[in-house]
Amino acid sequence: MLVMGTGMRRASEWTIHGERIIDDTRRAVLSVADVELPDGVRFEQYVLRVPAAAMVIVVDDADRVLMMWRHRFIIDRWVWELPGGYLDPDEEPAACAAREVEEETGWRPRSMTRLLTFQPMVGTIDQPNIVYLARGADQTSTTLDVNEAERIGWLPIDGIRQRIDDGEIVGAGSVAGLLAVLLAKATRQL
Repeated sequence: MLVMGTGMRRASEWTIHGERIIDDTRRAVLSVADVELPDGVRFEQYVLRVPAAAMVIVVDDADRVLMMWRHRFIIDRWVWELPGGYLDPDEEPAACAAREVEEETGWRPRSMTRLLTFQPMVGTIDQPNIVYLARGADQTSTTLDVNEAERIGWLPIDGIRQRIDDGEIVGAGSVAGLLAVLLAKATRQL
């Protein structure tokens, strides 16, 4: 067993020799990093740095989840997704998550509990995703923003796993968050 002291590198840690920015926009910084593997092989790796995102799993009293049916042009598919979005500078994640739910669905969450945080693609993208669980919501608007979703739906939790298996729910945040809720429900923690 290798015991490491302060400042020592692990044998399997990659070395970064530099990083050059290719494009820098309000919502993303694309760069190329000059990296070296532990065995000395050196190459360039694309890196995408994106603001943190927050999303919410809103569950009602009938054990249904609030979701949005929307088209994602990158994969050219219609999918169900949780409401959420990028954090504004200096915005608290829970405030962002609640704001996004209301803006995108017309429902205001009654409560917000942090469920999990994850990185969706650690080999290329630096973007923390923070998922909240909300119990109940109050409708504040019936007007749907056509730029956000084609429709809003309350989907039964018991059918969520099948929708994931069928490819109706594919986004990393939605899948990770919903599987966490299903696990909590199965282990009676929810």
